[in-house]
Amino acid sequence: MNIETNKIAGAVFGSLLFVVGVNVIAGGLFSPHKPAIPGYDLPAPEEGATAGAGSAAPAEPLPVLLASADVAKGQAAAKKCASCHTFEEGGANKVGPNLHGVAGRPVASHAGFNYSGALKGKGGEWNYEALNAFIQNPKQAVPGTIMAFAGIAQAKERADIIAYLKSVSPSAPPLPEASAAAPANAPAPAAPAAGGAPAAPAAQ
Repeated sequence: MNIETNKIAGAVFGSLLFVVGVNVIAGGLFSPHKPAIPGYDLPAPEEGATAGAGSAAPAEPLPVLLASADVAKGQAAAKKCASCHTFEEGGANKVGPNLHGVAGRPVASHAGFNYSGALKGKGGEWNYEALNAFIQNPKQAVPGTIMAFAGIAQAKERADIIAYLKSVSPSAPPLPEASAAAPANAPAPAAPAAGGAPAAPAAQ
């Protein structure tokens, strides 16, 4: 009887030792590696992307955009205005006035069209700067206008449309010189030194 009891106790003890041994070995093989500092390593930003992220490209001046404007593209872009405007000579007024000859003419001056009080009170003429501002955001350029058009955000597209409006305006003024739109931060030329000798260049 004692021998059988000892055998059973030995078998149980041996099984327990085997289980403990397996757990020790498995823990050594599969234990996770804990980093010294908890968290995840994120990829470092590229040098070029970091340098250029904070500085947006400056908008080109309107004279520069007009110098390279495409009349054909402007005519295509102006189709979005055709539900309210006509562009041909003698064209009918719709929700908005006929725009033939609009470039350079006084604001709110097309015969036969009943302009809003806001446009009647604006004054001035439709020069290229005024056209650009109105096409970009009518309600900001002329507060109180009843024109529902939201405007065109892309400066290049506006320049193309203005070039098209100029092409259908026989009395349109000439386009502004692109060379006159010098960058505001361009360094001024050095003044000549006394006696007519050229001044030494400033230290950079």
